[in-house]
Amino acid sequence: MTLSLAAVRALDAADPFAGTRARFALPPGVLYLDGNSLGPLQHTVARHLTDVVATQWGEGLIRSWNTHDWLDLPARVGARIAPLIGADAASVTVTDSTSINLFKLLAVAVARNPGRTTILSETHNFPTDLHVAQGLAALKGQGVRLRTVTAEDIPAALDADCAVLLLTEVNYRTGARHDMAALTRLAHDKGMLTLWDLAHSAGAFPVDLSAADTDFALGCGYKYLNGGPGAPSFVYVAPRHLPGLRQPLSGWMGAAQPFAFDDQYEPAPGINAMRVGTPPILSLSALEAALDAFSGVDMAVLRTKADGLFDLFTAIAAGAPELDLVTPRDPARRGTQASFRFPLAYEAMQALIEQGVIGDFRTPDIMRFGLTPLYLSYEDVFHAGHKLVEVITTRAYAAPRFAIRNKVV
Repeated sequence: MTLSLAAVRALDAADPFAGTRARFALPPGVLYLDGNSLGPLQHTVARHLTDVVATQWGEGLIRSWNTHDWLDLPARVGARIAPLIGADAASVTVTDSTSINLFKLLAVAVARNPGRTTILSETHNFPTDLHVAQGLAALKGQGVRLRTVTAEDIPAALDADCAVLLLTEVNYRTGARHDMAALTRLAHDKGMLTLWDLAHSAGAFPVDLSAADTDFALGCGYKYLNGGPGAPSFVYVAPRHLPGLRQPLSGWMGAAQPFAFDDQYEPAPGINAMRVGTPPILSLSALEAALDAFSGVDMAVLRTKADGLFDLFTAIAAGAPELDLVTPRDPARRGTQASFRFPLAYEAMQALIEQGVIGDFRTPDIMRFGLTPLYLSYEDVFHAGHKLVEVITTRAYAAPRFAIRNKVV
């Protein structure tokens, strides 16, 4: 049984996040359920970037490296992300892309577990995770290999040859969530290190890397953290691994004294050793301002609302029995998205987008919807769910124009 519109509006009236929606510059007439792929723009981000471009860059010019302390921006932004992932501020920095940070962390983990040759991951993990692992294995020749198994087979696959367990906490297609603490404990019992991709976790629900005793982690700045397209990635190294930390991309900003301009590389102490080149000040500034949205936010309360949005959306979607929900219903076993399998998923999503409901498609047949409580109301999700049912039951997706593939799907 689904709720009436009046009951949904009553939920919104009691919503502790009703006021946060105003922070986001959402266009009228759009129901945005794709924040798990690209978070929307916030008003504070636009204002802050205007200042950074016009004042800090435009007027301060190169002096702003000192007057606005651009050099330490990666650490400042990392310190703001740290509470969202249960980490000490000194163990997080923001630098480079997710793929580059993944390469660096994998190389560190493999080097710290000599005598072991296997990177273990999940079949159908996000492609960049697998591709980077394949690239590192190829670079090292016969020394390292990538092995993938199904999620169910991971515990049995942990063996004495595994150097590192590489997993994305929340599966990008299905939204299924691993038990990070339990798998980390199992991996450690076998002498392995762990590397967790938090692309669909950080900013979506409470994450506690310290409590889970993870070794390394990284995550995306432009999904739930709303840092803008291509926002840089954060990287986490457990405090026990910081002494003597050295990664293979030994660029000058990861050096102990960048402006000594020494010919020989000496890594910076602590998390700064994960830095490589000059920080991208504009995109870092956008992410810094975007994190204002989490000021005063209780992530456990945020998760409670996300679960409510999930229950409402999936209950309405049940009105189209052709949609096969592939996201686990158990809140402990899922992220904050709802994914459905449908034979013409791409076409159906294009039809839905034309009607003002934006989700996304993942090959081969997944319709994916991000349920982000900071800017989605219960009424938004109510109307989006009914639009989805309408598109499916009326076969609106059958129009030929919806089968034309875009470059970005």
